[in-house]
Amino acid sequence: MKAKVGVLISGGGSNMAALIAAAKDPAYPAEIACVISNNPDAGGLAKARTAGVEALAIDHRPFGKDREAHERAMDAELRARGVEWVALAGYMRLLTPWFVRAWEGRMLNIHPSLLPLYPGLHTHQRAIEAGDAEAGCTVHLVIDEVDAGPVLGQARVPVMQGDAPETLAARVLEAEHRLYPAALAAAIRG
Repeated sequence: MKAKVGVLISGGGSNMAALIAAAKDPAYPAEIACVISNNPDAGGLAKARTAGVEALAIDHRPFGKDREAHERAMDAELRARGVEWVALAGYMRLLTPWFVRAWEGRMLNIHPSLLPLYPGLHTHQRAIEAGDAEAGCTVHLVIDEVDAGPVLGQARVPVMQGDAPETLAARVLEAEHRLYPAALAAAIRG
């Protein structure tokens, strides 16, 4: 029986699309039960629906500063669909300790750097400015501290002479699309 995964997005959903594509394989240990975005205009919502996956927008703005109330609304939708694992795929909001605890050990994130290097934003710019020979991406379990949970997998890509943040980001994104489905499957299989 496949594990049910809920994917949280805020934008275009390219990593979400990679997870949906992987889950179409009968041997893959997960099915994508739903996609939820805090942004009703997220392009990934239409991608999910086109792929036959239920996609919901739960706009964070009506909740004002009450982040936990917004997360409780998302949590209710995830649980109503029998979701067992949560995959953050370009979800651009910091999560409260309540939500992190609710999904502890069952919530993954993909980050566009080789953690512990460059948590947070502007990772490609920071790697180039540091003169790093390689960059990459990391899948990790989500804990209260941002981009600091146990690493489940990494993929490395070279930083090329003359790279701009955009060119490096494109290469890292290709690696993300391979790494995330593999790391999610490994986590589910234990």
